[in-house]
This record gives sequence, structure tokens and C-alpha cells, in this order.
Amino acid sequence: MKKIKIAHVITRMIIGGAQENTLLSVQGLKELPIYEVDLITGPAIGPEGNLLKYYQTNKINIIFINELRRNINIFYDIMSFFKLFKLIKQNKYEIIHTHSSKAGILCRLAAHFARCKVIIHTIHGLPFHKYQNPILNYFFIFLERFVARYTDKIITVCPVMTKKALAVRIGKHTQYMTIYSGINTNYFKNIPGNINSDLKRQLGIPEEAFVIGKVARLFHLKGHKYLLPAAARVIKKYPVAYFLLVGDGVLNDELKSQAKRLKIEKNIIFCGLQTPDKIYQYINIMDIVVHLSLREGLPRVVPQAFFLEKPVIVYDIDGAKDIVDDGINGYLIPPESIDLLSKKILFLIKNNDIRFKMGQRGKRKALDIFPHTIMISKLDNLYRQLYFSKDG
Repeated sequence: MKKIKIAHVITRMIIGGAQENTLLSVQGLKELPIYEVDLITGPAIGPEGNLLKYYQTNKINIIFINELRRNINIFYDIMSFFKLFKLIKQNKYEIIHTHSSKAGILCRLAAHFARCKVIIHTIHGLPFHKYQNPILNYFFIFLERFVARYTDKIITVCPVMTKKALAVRIGKHTQYMTIYSGINTNYFKNIPGNINSDLKRQLGIPEEAFVIGKVARLFHLKGHKYLLPAAARVIKKYPVAYFLLVGDGVLNDELKSQAKRLKIEKNIIFCGLQTPDKIYQYINIMDIVVHLSLREGLPRVVPQAFFLEKPVIVYDIDGAKDIVDDGINGYLIPPESIDLLSKKILFLIKNNDIRFKMGQRGKRKALDIFPHTIMISKLDNLYRQLYFSKDG
């Protein structure tokens, strides 16, 4: 049987949730004999690293378009559009699956004009939000509405993304479906038993310390500026509490200065950028995982924490409710809250039994929803349905 040719297209392959989702999708679909899958992407520019450097990608055909960039640039964007159009025509892709807003807009248009058989887009996070200039929001909404008419199916990583997109009239209800972003379960199956003590020693954390961690780019709207004042309150009452910040970004120096002003720099560990497999080792030494982003499709670190039986404290935004059952496997608290954040951390520090049970419940939920094999199976079913329905 002739293989179905597919291209997954994303703006950049930095170390991030959307990028991990895309790579897992390409890798998983390539293992199915019915598909031939390529990955098209732009350069991984920025302090967030290059995800492709940390994987064996020799079995994946990766096509780079140098002009495909995250920031708006009319010249680069036009060049990207024509290069995408040419690639789709030359390689005779029958299914185009786009990720991220920029690649999604340019490539869905290119796929439409190239008369691609099936066009799919995944929304990992909406490009418009209340913290952004309203004019820019309207611009993105207009573009998303326009390209939605050329899209066979729009996948969201959580139901709230569907609700928000439909609320501003992007596409039709029948175009949407939710497929939760898969997690590679192989990462946390073989963590060495002595890794906790070794890693704590390497980071200068006392063995008896209580560790609270956050995994996110050091970037605006990720919520670090709320964590540090909360950390100061916690450390004042519990001096052996240590806070791990895993990630890098433009706010690195600013956050280090904030920690010094709060006189808590000895208890704040900046771990820098870590590869996806190493992130699990860092989560494993955390007693609590916090996620404080002010905008997020589905916070990927939450199911990662659950797989390792860690309770979470999460700002109640976007898809958080889909995975965090308040008071059951973690806590949902109002965005920008500092006081409640510190109180919940202190409560979990003092209540080992509750913390342990929350982690167990979180793992059960993660196992039901987030293994990457579930995501691949649902993508496979969707591709077959759309592809063969076009033949009829």
C-alpha cells in the first residue's frame, strides 16, 4: 500500500511543550507503516535551546526554512509562504499538520493553494490574551478566523482552548476536537535510585531540605515574579525550604536580582536550561511542583509532576482545571496570588500524608490521559478518517 505523505510544521524547535508534542507526534507516526512523515521548521533562535540537539533525529527527515521565524517580519513571512508552498507541491504531501500560530497561518494558506488533501492545525496556546495589546489581539484573531476556513480539523490540547477560540468566532464547532498533549512515559521509568541524593548534593541542597520547584522559561507571564515573594514568606517560617527554578530566558538576571533584594538568594537555585530527559530528574527531587503562568494552553509540567507522584499548586487559568482537581491532586489558586500560594506551600510542607495522597491521585489521572501512545493513536484515527473520507 502506498504510504500517506505527511508534514508536521512548526515555527521553531526550542525546548518547550508544543515542540515536544510535535516531535513525539512525528516519531510516533513514523513507526506506523501507513505513513511517511517529515518535520518542517525554522531556526531555534533564543535562550530556550534547541530540542533537536538532544534527540536521535537521524531517522527523521527534517527540513529547515531559515526565514520561518516567530516574530513578524513581512519579508521573511512572504519568503516562508512561498517556500512552504513549493515544498508541499514538490514533496506531494497529502496531510499537512501545523503547530504554533505563525507556522499555522502561513502553512495552512500555502497548503490550501497547493491543494493539499487534508489540513490540520493544533492550538497549543492561543496567540491572543488579555495581557497583550488589543490591536495585536484583533490582528491575530482576524488571521486565525481567515485560515480556519481552510482547515479540516482544529485540535486543541484542552477543551478550554476550543471554548476560547469559538468565543471569538474562529472556525466552527464541528471543526474542533481535543487531543491531550502526550508525555513520553519512558523518561521517568528508569530514574536511578540514588539520583535524588546525588542531584541535591550537586545543587548544594541539604539532604533534609524541602524542595519546591517550577519548570518554565524565565520569561514574561510565566509567574516567577509571584513565586519569589511567596518563597520569602515560606523561607521565613521554614528556613530549610529550597526553591528550584528549572529553565532559562530573558528574565534570568532580573529574577536573580529580585531574589537578592528579598534576601533569599541562598535558598533559590537557578538550574538553567535542562533537556527533557533531565527535567524528570529535577522534578523527582521536588516535594511540590508549582506552575504559575498567566497564560497557557495546558501546563505540560503538571502531568509530568503527576507521573512522578508530586502534588501541584497551579494558577487557575486556561486548561489547568482539566488536569488539576482542586484539593484532590493539587490546588488551583487565583492568578497573581502570592499570599494564598505561600499558605498552600506551607500547608503541604506540614502535611506529609496529604501531599503523598495527592501525588498518588495525580499519577492515576496522568496514566489515564497523558501517555504519548494515546495521543499517537488518536492522531492516527483522525488522519485515517479525514484522508479516506476525502476519497469518498
